[in-house]
Amino acid sequence: QLQLVESGGGLVQPGESLRLSCAASGHNLVYYAIAWFRQVPGKEREGVSCIDGGGKTNYSDAAKGRFIISRDNAASTVHLQMDSLKPEDTAIYYCAADYGPSTHYKCLRQFGSGDFASWGQGTQVTVSA
Repeated sequence: QLQLVESGGGLVQPGESLRLSCAASGHNLVYYAIAWFRQVPGKEREGVSCIDGGGKTNYSDAAKGRFIISRDNAASTVHLQMDSLKPEDTAIYYCAADYGPSTHYKCLRQFGSGDFASWGQGTQVTVSA
C-alpha cells in the first residue's frame, strides 16, 4: 500500500517561501498522479496543484504564478515550491496520490479530493506577520 509523508511546513512571514515535500513508499510513484490539497478549519479541502505521471501540471487560480509542483520519481518524492506566500495560504497541506486513469485525466483539468485514494497526514503552513 502506498504511504505518503509530508514535510516542510512551518511559520513564515508574508512574501516568504516554503518548499513542501511528499515522500512516498510502498509503490513506484511513477504510475501515480500526485496532488496537493489544503484545508482550513470549517472549510472544504481545496485542490492546489496536481502533477500526472508524465510530469504535466495543473494549478488552482490561487496557486498559479506562485507555486510550482515537481516530481522526482527516482526519489519517490513530489515537491511544492511556494513563493510569495500570503496569509490566506495558511492551512494544513496534504499530498494525495492515485494511479487510476480517470485521476490522471482529472489531474490536468478539474480534480477533487474524491479522485485520490492515498493521503498523507498533512503539514501545517502558517503565513503571518
